[in-house]
Amino acid sequence: MPDRNRISLKGKIAFISGASKGIGVEIARNLAEAGADLALTGRSKEGLAETEKIAKSFGVDVWIGTAELGDAEQVRELGRAALDAVGRVDILVNNAGLVFPGPVLEIGLEDWRTTYDVDVLAPLILAQAFVPGMIERGHGKVINITSRAALVGQPGLGSYSSAKAALHQLSKTMAVEFGPHNIQVNCIAPTVTMTPMAQQVWKPGPRTDAKLARIPAGRFAEPSEVADIALFLASDLSGFVNGAIIPADGGEGA
Repeated sequence: MPDRNRISLKGKIAFISGASKGIGVEIARNLAEAGADLALTGRSKEGLAETEKIAKSFGVDVWIGTAELGDAEQVRELGRAALDAVGRVDILVNNAGLVFPGPVLEIGLEDWRTTYDVDVLAPLILAQAFVPGMIERGHGKVINITSRAALVGQPGLGSYSSAKAALHQLSKTMAVEFGPHNIQVNCIAPTVTMTPMAQQVWKPGPRTDAKLARIPAGRFAEPSEVADIALFLASDLSGFVNGAIIPADGGEGA
C-alpha cells in the first residue's frame, strides 16, 4: 500500500467514472484524502451524492454529473460539462464498467455493443476530452480499471473479457502516444473484488471455493486495495510507470 504521507495531490483535479458505488467510491475517497479536487460521474444520483459527501469531508471541491456512458454523445457532453465546471482534468480514472454474463453462443448483439460502448468507447471519448489539456500542460495520468477476466478465458464473460482486453490494448497505445508528453497511462486488473454486487454473485459455495483455491492469498480483493493502487498511479511516485497492466489478484496469476 502506498505511504500516504508521501503522496499529495493538492492542486490536481481528478475525473472518476463509476464513482457512485464500489471501487469508484474508494478511489474518490483516496484521491480526495490526498488533496485532489474531484469531478465525479455515475448512474446513481444518490450514490454520487454520498461519494460527494465523503470527498468533501477532506476539504476538497467536488463536481458531479450523470450520464449514460453507453451513449457516445452523452459522454462527449459529460466531458464538455466537466471542463466547463472545473477547468481542466489532470487525472482521468475510467472505472465504470458493464457486464452481461452468458455463454458466447447466447450473446445478444445489443448487449455486446453496449458492453463495448461503456467499457471501451467511453474511456476513449473521455481521453479525447481531457488528454489534449494534459498534453498542453505537459503532465497527466490516465488510469483504466480493467479486470483479470481480460487476461484469461473465463466461461460466461465473452463480451466483458474481450472488451476489457480491448481496453488493455487501447491503454498501451495511449501510453506510447502520450508518453512523450509526460502522461502515464496504466491499467489495474483486479480479480473478484468484494463490492456489493460481487457479494451477491460470489456467495459461499463450490464455485466460490474453486475460485478462492486459485488465489494464494485465499481471499478476494477489497475495493480499498484496488483504490490504493489507483492512488499510487495518480501520484508522482508512478512517474516512470507507463503502459502497465497491474494485477490486483492476490497472486492468482502467478
